[in-house]
Amino acid sequence: MILTVTLNTALDLTYTVPALAPHTAHRVTDVAERPGGKGVNVARVLAALGHEAVVTGFAGGPTGAVLRDLLAPLPVRDALVPSSDATRRTVAVVDTATGDATQFSEPGPVVTPAEWAAFVGTYEELLGGAEAVALCGSLPRGIHVGAYGELVRRARRAGVPALLDTSGEPLRRGIAARPDLVKPNADELAALTGSREPLRAARDARRRGAHAVVASLGPDGLLAVTPDGTWSAAPPAPVAGNPTGAGDSAVAGLLSALVEGVPWPGRLARAAALATATVYAPAAGEFDAARYGELLDLVTVTEEATAA
Repeated sequence: MILTVTLNTALDLTYTVPALAPHTAHRVTDVAERPGGKGVNVARVLAALGHEAVVTGFAGGPTGAVLRDLLAPLPVRDALVPSSDATRRTVAVVDTATGDATQFSEPGPVVTPAEWAAFVGTYEELLGGAEAVALCGSLPRGIHVGAYGELVRRARRAGVPALLDTSGEPLRRGIAARPDLVKPNADELAALTGSREPLRAARDARRRGAHAVVASLGPDGLLAVTPDGTWSAAPPAPVAGNPTGAGDSAVAGLLSALVEGVPWPGRLARAAALATATVYAPAAGEFDAARYGELLDLVTVTEEATAA
């Protein structure tokens, strides 16, 4: 079983419009409603890849109830902890003329100390049956900024590999707890290290505590700096579409390959192919399976000459 943690879950709404223009009215041509938050997206992709996936975090209020209703028919296990405050919503507006997406995210709920304690108890229980854990996304209000560091340390004590995918101060605090893998994007990596040069920044992130670093570089693919070597993985060509959730699909690819014992080049090829195939899908947490199958053999994985 692979455990995914989404402390700030969301009800994701995707609106499709012919063209997005500020200061005008828009007619929405399609609406998609999905259970969301980064770890929820990861779990849905893991399940599509044939892995048992469990979702935990918080859900509350009317939006939390809708989120859980939408999770129920999916092949993932719901281990969300109730919160008294309402789960947030996110709205992505997809412009079909350009393929671009504009996203709006509500603030998350206020989590009480008692709710955090209940979550930690659930998390500890779930770690007992987990092969790996993904700690994903922003922190809701009320949770201390070092929360991910605490969860990484608990996973380490349980002998469960932990992947951390967050940003800002939660990433800074979390990386100091020595997660097995961090997966920042280029902006998050630059904010953490102060460097815009991906290789230098990824090495710096390793020195700060991460066992391995896989950086998402947008259309340039992925860069991995690990104890076993340094690799880059690039899709065959840039694609137009909705990139929302592409990073989450990459996380699913990395974790699924980790528990299967796939070497690093294969992990990166899977992650890059899934991320690209997600751009072709209509909503986060989904990927175009046919495209994924094609892309898996087309991703170029290159070992860097410099040592990790």
